[in-house]
Amino acid sequence: QVQLVESGGGLVQAGGSLKLSCATSRGTLSRSNMGWFRQAPGKERELVAATNWRGDSTYYADSVKGRFIISRDNAKNTVYLQMNTLKPEDTAVYRCVADFSLSGVLSFRESQYESWGLGTQVTVSS
Repeated sequence: QVQLVESGGGLVQAGGSLKLSCATSRGTLSRSNMGWFRQAPGKERELVAATNWRGDSTYYADSVKGRFIISRDNAKNTVYLQMNTLKPEDTAVYRCVADFSLSGVLSFRESQYESWGLGTQVTVSS
């Protein structure tokens, strides 16, 4: 099973930026749809961004649209989430996910994603 490892989380002031990375040392991510879920304390987990393996489809939650950018470097087996103009409500644990079904259609269902990272904490202070 592909293991995903996130990095790049931390504490930042409102208005600041962070760039999360998701990498794997086993397997390849080049043929997988990739996404980032987040979950804040007391809130449901939500998909904030996703990109398909062909690179011709992306999704952003309304709450992050225009501020977050998902990208991938298949040569490095790495997916990124650039987060700009961060707000306190972006505070959450962010988890990288992978869907190996070879479907070009992005899914919102957690069950569609076979591999999950352990997560990285993002805290935005006001």
